[in-house]
Amino acid sequence: MLILSEPSDITRSTMTRTRKISVFYLLALFLLLLAAPALNAHAETSGEDAAEAIATADGGAGAESLPVPRFVSLATGEVNLRTGPGMRYPVKLVVRKSGLPVEVVREFDVWRQVRDIDGDDGWVHKSMLSGRRSVIVKAQVQTLLRKPESSAKPVAKLEPGVVARLQTCKDGWCEINASGYDGWIKKETIWGVYPDEAFKE
Repeated sequence: MLILSEPSDITRSTMTRTRKISVFYLLALFLLLLAAPALNAHAETSGEDAAEAIATADGGAGAESLPVPRFVSLATGEVNLRTGPGMRYPVKLVVRKSGLPVEVVREFDVWRQVRDIDGDDGWVHKSMLSGRRSVIVKAQVQTLLRKPESSAKPVAKLEPGVVARLQTCKDGWCEINASGYDGWIKKETIWGVYPDEAFKE
């Protein structure tokens, strides 16, 4: 005679485990549903933090309150200038010069229309811009001076197109750093600062 007690025990054990597993999954699902709002809130907070980080990229928090036009600089070594404010617009020009001064002339959401010294313009995402100011030497070779005086001792000769970090501007002179050389230069000989602008880094 076939004895079914052992298989019956196994069956009951399997059913018990199945019920335990089902209860476990139901409990896990319940906990997941409870945690969903918290996870969603965390994701939103992370998104806001990321947006805030980007908002500071072209000159500090509260980018909407910054003046237009204003000078900024390119934050990376390759920036795509687009025909409109969005990724769907084609690339008009690729600029490969980190630190190049550009002028923000318009804003739309997270996009900035910028213009360079040659008048070329296009739209870039604001994360591609930096609030750190720079200038570029205009058409002629200029002398970098030790003091803001025409008779001051020369420090270096700067050719047209040289990009320098802007430090201070006052009384028609600007103090800059060009490739590690500090000195003063006439404001009218550089592009990246307004004629009536008083600036201090």
